[in-house]
Order: sequence, then C-alpha cells, then structure tokens
Amino acid sequence: MNQDFDVDLFVIGGGSGGVRAARIAAGHGARVQLAEEYRVGGTCVIRGCVPKKLMVYAGRFRGEFEDAAGFGWTVPEPRFDWSVLKARRDAEVARLEGIYGTNLDKAGVTLVHERAVIEDAHTVRLVGSNRRVRARVILVAVGAHPVKVPEVPGCELAITSNEVFELDRLPERILVVGGGYIAVEFAGVFASLGSRTTLAHRGDQLLRGFDDEIREALDTAYAKRMDLRLGTNVERLERVAGGLRATLSDGSALEVDEVLYATGRRPKVDGLGLDRVGIELDEAGAIPVDAFSQTRVPSVYAVGDVTNRAALTPIAIREGHAFADTVFGGKSWCVDHDLIPTAVFSTPEIGVVGHNEDTARKLYARIDVYRSSFRPMKATLSGRDEKVLMKVIVDCASDRVVGVHILGHDAGEIIQAVGIAVTMGATKADFDRTIAVHPTAGEELVTMRTPVAKKHPDNVG
Repeated sequence: MNQDFDVDLFVIGGGSGGVRAARIAAGHGARVQLAEEYRVGGTCVIRGCVPKKLMVYAGRFRGEFEDAAGFGWTVPEPRFDWSVLKARRDAEVARLEGIYGTNLDKAGVTLVHERAVIEDAHTVRLVGSNRRVRARVILVAVGAHPVKVPEVPGCELAITSNEVFELDRLPERILVVGGGYIAVEFAGVFASLGSRTTLAHRGDQLLRGFDDEIREALDTAYAKRMDLRLGTNVERLERVAGGLRATLSDGSALEVDEVLYATGRRPKVDGLGLDRVGIELDEAGAIPVDAFSQTRVPSVYAVGDVTNRAALTPIAIREGHAFADTVFGGKSWCVDHDLIPTAVFSTPEIGVVGHNEDTARKLYARIDVYRSSFRPMKATLSGRDEKVLMKVIVDCASDRVVGVHILGHDAGEIIQAVGIAVTMGATKADFDRTIAVHPTAGEELVTMRTPVAKKHPDNVG
C-alpha cells in the first residue's frame, strides 16, 4: 500500500454500509480509519429498523392476546408498560452497538468518535481534535436524516423518527404525518400499543410506488385500526393545555399528545465539504455515483442512503462490500438495484419483490397477473376481520415471474425466500411444479393456476 498516505481508506460514517466497507477493506489488507460522530451502527441499528421492529413485535402481542380466546385460552386483561419496553429495547440496541465496535476492532479498523469533513480529494479533517488524515481513498457513508416537509407554522413542535425512540411514555393520542413506510409502520405500532392514532397523508393512498391493490388493501385495513385521513395536510401546529393542536386541511382540528412527522428523509451532507472537491449534489440532495459507487472525484466514493439509490440497509451493506472488493480486493463487482426484495412492517405486513402491476404493463408486451385474496386459517377461529392478498406477475414471453406482492402475516419472511427464486429467474412453471406446504398461507403462491388479468388487445386487465 502507498506510504504517502496515513491510511488507505478513510470512511466517514459508522452505519451499516460504512462498517461493512471498512471491515472488508481491512480484510483485504488496507489500513482503514472510520469516523462516526454519533453512535456506531447507524440509523438501522440505533434508531431505525432494529428498534422499530422490536416495537412492532410489542404491538402485535395485543392481537395475539385477543385471538387466544378463539382457541380456548382465557387470558387475563393484559397490561402494557412502555418503560419496560423502552428499557429492554434500548439495552438491545446498546448490545448491538457494542458488537459493531468489537467487529471493527477485530478487523483492524481504527474507530474515531469524531465528526469528519472533507478538505480535499485525499484529506479528511477531524473536527473535534482538528487533526488531518491523508487517505488514498475516502468513502462517504453518512446516510440520511428525517425532514419535516412541508414546513408549516409550529412544525418545530413535532418529533421525527429520531426522537420517537426517546419518548418516556406512550402517548395516549398521536398524529402521524406521512404516507411512506416509516409513517405506516409507526402508525401501526402506536395503534397496536393502544394509542388513539391518526394517520394523515396528503396522497389518496398510502405507500406510493407499491402495487395499487396492495395499497388499497392496506388502506382498508388501516381505516379499521385507526383514524386514517387521506388527501389531508397539516396546516398548523400549536401548543395548547394538555398537548398539541393540529389544524388540518380538511378543516378539522385534532388535539393530541404528540405529532410524529415521517414525511421523508434527505442525505446528511450539510457541511461535509463536498463542494471543496467539486462534487455537486443531484436534485434530491444526494451524491451522484456510478455503478461502482465512485463520484466524479476518482478518490471519493459514496454508498448507502447518501446516494439515494435505494434507501435500504441491505443495499447499503452490499454497496459497501462491493466497493471494498472492487477497490481493495481485486474483485470488481457492483450491486444490481433492479430486483430488491423488501418488506414493510405494517400490521398487516407487506412483502414485495420485483415490479408492481402498472410498471410491469409498461415494461412487457404481455403479462399475466395471478391474484389470491383469502381469510387466513388462524382468523377462522379467532374471528378477526383479516385478509391476505397475494399477487404473482408473469412476463408472458419468457414465463418469468417478474413481481410477487404479499400483504398478510409474516409477508416479510415469505418474500425473503421467494426473492431467491425470483432473483434466479424462476418461471411460473417453476412455481407450479413446486410442491405446496399445507396448510400455510405461502402455498397460495404455488397453487394459483388461472390468471385474472392479461395485457392482450382484448383484455388489458
């Protein structure tokens, strides 16, 4: 390695992508430093996927207690203690943070708990100590941060998906603003835990970009579980005795204990020094990179949410790994962003891989759409008003399955396995010859035989 530099790689940001890149590069023999100004683990571990999923689990127990009666169980009136959940959740996050730090140390990566900014194409300045580090390669992996948009009078009174984990008590009344997966997930959590929950979204459906039938089914399910206000904006927030008042665009006003804004995230690039090296941001405020995560400055790379390619933890991890293998391991490869299995941990849960129906109709000359909507077996005895929806979308020319969409219990677990098949290029014939596991919800994916919609001149679905 070049001795003209203090390190071969300097990573700015200790989230999933940055940590993976640092560890893999060090494994290839690179001298690596990583700077993180907050906590190692990034959004996912510290105040995102992991603690949020633990809260999802907590909320779903309420339904389990209710359902048990239909199966012969007598369950005493359950009582929820927010402080216990918070303490145990925070302890688990701290444990995981410790593992991240330990793994960096084992890999030989030097961890610096300071803010780092770029001074030139090969120099990083550590703000706290005012120390400069010369690096052959700089990797930016600082992620994104929540924003409150649009900014309305009083929006400073609202919390975001960062501060929600700091709440000392469960709010009796909460307004969640937004229609993306973060808003949907937190609204589901608070409704399940017993908060009187209102979800306000300016669009006519939740989860823009998802399959329209999945969106419609989620809208229906959420309207039964909470006060769902679609086509509605917040116009003003103000503090009143006992809480906050939100004035909405439909002319109504709500009094709540907390308002959670989950209206979007933006790359966390302010003051990073990108302008000093001539890196201009795109219209989304993200760092433009090529397929190998390289910016227009050859020595500066970026991975994860800061690039706004696909804001998902597994994608950041793969981008970081691909970067390290390519630049330091002599194994050049890049991440395919076209086929990404993903889940939304709403209740009911959503799992998706591939194209939605509208997109598939634009990409392929002819498609077949297979659909199944049914009451899950568990609900037959519990009496719960619940539906599962599954869709399989097939390109007629190749018979390849190009989209699978699931709404229902454990959809995320199911779609992970289905994602393997779809990524491998499985055909509908492959699905058909797969033996069903009975009785399961997942068996519907291999037993649907009759398409319900085709893109033919005489049948456009």
